[in-house]
Amino acid sequence: MAIDRKNVEAIVRAVGGKENIEVATHCVTRLRFSLYDESKVDAAALDANDLVKGQFSSQGQFQIVIGPGTVDKVYDEMIQLTGGSRSSKDEVKSAAARKQNPLQRAIKTLADIFIPILPAIVTAGLLLGINNLLTGPGIFFSQSLVDVYPQWKDIAAIINTIASTAFTFLPALIGWAAVTRFGGSPLLGIVLGLILVHPDLLSAYSYANASTEGTVPTWNLFGWHLERIGYQGQVLPVLVSAYILASIEKFLDKRVHDSIKLLVVAPVTLLITGFLAFTIIGPVTFGIANAITSGLIYVFDHFAILGGLIYGGFYSLLVITGMHHTFLAVDVQLIGSEGGTFLWPMLALSNIAQGAAALAMIFVVKEQKAKGLAVTSSVSAFLGVTEPAIFGVNIRYRYPFIFGMIGSAMAGVLLTVNQVRATSIGVGGVPGFLSIFPNQWGVFFVGMAIVLIVPFVATVLYGRAVVQRAANKSDAAGESAAVSGPSDTSKELSSRSSVQGSQEPVNILELASPLSGTAVPLEQVPDPAFAEKQMGEGIAIEPSEGKVYAPFDATVAHVIKSKHALILEHASGVQVLIHVGINTVSLKGEGFTARKEIGDKVQAGELLLEFDMEAIRAAGYPLITPIIIPAGQEMVERIEERTGPATAKQTSILTVHLKG
Repeated sequence: MAIDRKNVEAIVRAVGGKENIEVATHCVTRLRFSLYDESKVDAAALDANDLVKGQFSSQGQFQIVIGPGTVDKVYDEMIQLTGGSRSSKDEVKSAAARKQNPLQRAIKTLADIFIPILPAIVTAGLLLGINNLLTGPGIFFSQSLVDVYPQWKDIAAIINTIASTAFTFLPALIGWAAVTRFGGSPLLGIVLGLILVHPDLLSAYSYANASTEGTVPTWNLFGWHLERIGYQGQVLPVLVSAYILASIEKFLDKRVHDSIKLLVVAPVTLLITGFLAFTIIGPVTFGIANAITSGLIYVFDHFAILGGLIYGGFYSLLVITGMHHTFLAVDVQLIGSEGGTFLWPMLALSNIAQGAAALAMIFVVKEQKAKGLAVTSSVSAFLGVTEPAIFGVNIRYRYPFIFGMIGSAMAGVLLTVNQVRATSIGVGGVPGFLSIFPNQWGVFFVGMAIVLIVPFVATVLYGRAVVQRAANKSDAAGESAAVSGPSDTSKELSSRSSVQGSQEPVNILELASPLSGTAVPLEQVPDPAFAEKQMGEGIAIEPSEGKVYAPFDATVAHVIKSKHALILEHASGVQVLIHVGINTVSLKGEGFTARKEIGDKVQAGELLLEFDMEAIRAAGYPLITPIIIPAGQEMVERIEERTGPATAKQTSILTVHLKG
């Protein structure tokens, strides 16, 4: 396909000219810019450009959706026009990050650190919930289950040991994630975390009693007496120490000769960081962390209603801004130092509230696809993942989001007034009760009823009223039109409908699912370029297996260098894009193994590529995989999608109707 140079010139002008482009790169579908000043972007000019299928700004990057098979040619033409040099995706990402304000950078840093260790913490929370069922009195009997049936006692003990390990060695998990984020050696991060919870140290959990009794052990460093305490359950000491460790390691790595690096870099780095951790960093950050914890407890003890209203009501807003990741560190700190958190129970009910509001939309909207999205996204929210419900349904219509916040605020007040706490961080939805102290389940269930009923009923009543008002206005407009006669536009639509209705499709292309998993609407993909169908129609798969198969007999038209996406071409000329994960281009091919090359002929069901699901999850990228019929293919008349469970090579997920 030849690229019109004038359209590329228009793109450059629309982003503010070449002097406004700091760095630019591209992935399989879009141009990615770091611009000096995004306010200079002419959005209207981009919308009018034939090459542009969409545009948006995300995390400091301005992205222009061009489409697969074309974007690389547009990028080449743009580089020639501007005289700029080719940039990597990391260079664009780094330049974009520099434009974020300090608060945005801090939030992103915390997210980068805590998201990779979240599966371990959530798993620990669920297992501790099972332990609560076995050891909590008054759940099944007046006594605990293990007291009634002593043979279960050791089973509960083993479960508790497995569950509490993640929290016992939490500094090691944070050390690994933080040092990795700051550019150091992950192994040194793990060792640093283990140093801070070494058995020779007084456990942080025993510090309060030992301090009262005057039995805190100390080190004597030439007359300088230091408390010999560990930092179990603490967040700040290991975060700051990890930053220092990574900085020292990078400093030495650049200056020490390769022949002696093994003998110098790691030992010196750990020795210096360890001394700083025990002498300065630990005591200072330990005091700061305890002060923050005490401040939060004071606020929620003395102003419980206000705290519940604010945190319970506005938590969903934190999700939109990404600031909710900040409070994950606070929850972990509260659990480690106080034995429980009063913030997490409100999070769990906030998720349910947004799910209830999304579910209510099936009784408001008329379109079947919208109803399907409301159901699937609400189920996701009830199980602790609210993004599909918030971004796919509630924010789009606004009032469901607001009613979800109102219900969550009401429940938040109930929880804080009754001092409901969670023993751990678990699944933030209906299963969340497992993480609550068993003697507080009753209050929590009342709060759950509030967030299920209030948002649901309010959304249905208000939504139907809005729909009825719109229908009344439409009826009035119709009566007015009937008086004056049908318009040219309505005649044209009527004519077009009758022609289409009288013809059956000549050719139909069925796409078998290329992956096993669950097929969901594109609206659930956490990327505007896919969710808003800027590149074309299609469907997405939440994969259960890391293998991609050919959905039909085809030619491999393109395999992306980073191997996370490929384009297949059918004999009819129809092209299909399979894009594994979101933003997985940043992995640079790590975790992906391509089994076919450009130009290969493949049969339906042949293995195309494999990917390491755990590695992608650990890197913090969503696995959801869009399957797109790129826009602009003239032979395509319409596309039908089928959501639900999908088995690779067997389940039909897309039907492409071709023009005769």
